[in-house]
Amino acid sequence: MGATYKYYEFFAGAGMARAGLEGGWKCVFANDCDELKRTSYAENWGDDHFDRRDIALVEPSDLNGLVDLAWASFPCQDLSQAGAKLGIGEAGGDAATRSGAVWPFLRLMRCLADERRHPVLLALENVVGLLYANGGADFRAICTALSEIGYRFGALIADASHFVPQSRPRVFIIALRRDVPLPTGVHAELPTNPWHTQILLRARAGLGAADAANWVWWTPGDPPATSRVRLTDVIDLSDDAEWNSDDATNRLLGMMSKTQLIRLAEAKAMGKPVIGSLYLRMRPNGKAGNIQRAEIAFGETLGCLRTPKGGASRPRIVVVDGERVRTRLLSEREAASLMGLGSDFILPKTYNECFRLIGDGVVPAVVRFLADTLLEPLASHAKAFVSQSADQKASA
Repeated sequence: MGATYKYYEFFAGAGMARAGLEGGWKCVFANDCDELKRTSYAENWGDDHFDRRDIALVEPSDLNGLVDLAWASFPCQDLSQAGAKLGIGEAGGDAATRSGAVWPFLRLMRCLADERRHPVLLALENVVGLLYANGGADFRAICTALSEIGYRFGALIADASHFVPQSRPRVFIIALRRDVPLPTGVHAELPTNPWHTQILLRARAGLGAADAANWVWWTPGDPPATSRVRLTDVIDLSDDAEWNSDDATNRLLGMMSKTQLIRLAEAKAMGKPVIGSLYLRMRPNGKAGNIQRAEIAFGETLGCLRTPKGGASRPRIVVVDGERVRTRLLSEREAASLMGLGSDFILPKTYNECFRLIGDGVVPAVVRFLADTLLEPLASHAKAFVSQSADQKASA
């Protein structure tokens, strides 16, 4: 089937947004200046349309024609809990931050608007910390920029746990050009669960009157009732997996607090194999300062996969079956499955490179859900509106 819609993919990474948009969408321009990500993108998607420069060097003339969507999963390092929390800085400011790369993206959209060819839709994706970074000032600054460029906009929080067995909440800002009227069925007068959380409501309440007037409560409908993939479908429970030795496992168990040991005992008493996340964290230890602790969590999902940078512990799993306790690192292919990437997706050759790509990625199933429920209905409506307007002008 031929592509119905065209888009730009900024901060493309390994192309996980593209993996979600495949089918009906054609990427005509992709950009990322990270060499590892560029290489991975090329291996999976080709690079005939890939621009490897820093986004600050991309000019409107590099973006030919008209597209329906510009996607921007801009860097999260200065917005995440594990990052430096420097925020996005200011447009044109002297103190640049990694997450401040959103400003060159918005500059490009502003330039395209001046040429009357800015995309009908924008989608900006990042960690939930964007909503409260610098007391909410960063989120307000982005909203103001979108207003000035000529967009209506709204945000929602989608947790990947609705689609894959990984807890990975992310905020998505979706903007529609103001010259396109809002269609019915994709927005509501009031916020709705589970997309509009208290954190988002507080961020929205901080907007000034002009930006609030451009706000839209996007409503993608109900999430899937269950995850499409179960944790037991992802984790290799066989003895052939690279499990830690008993001594290594016992050392990890010896790093647990009383609370964690109670949690472990409860898992042992369940009478069936239980899979959990295991992370190493530095925790206060009274006058002795900090101590490294092993912490576990059991449930239908594993914890959010993170890049190895920023002080994040390498992701481990713990499997409890009665008195038998096994631990090991999460494998690269298991991590890819937790993102919803198929077995044919080409991964980097080293462990750290693989987790750097995955930790920075967006879950394709979430992108596909938003495409089905919001992006494609909005893009289709915009095409119909433009066509109707052209017919009216021709008959006038």
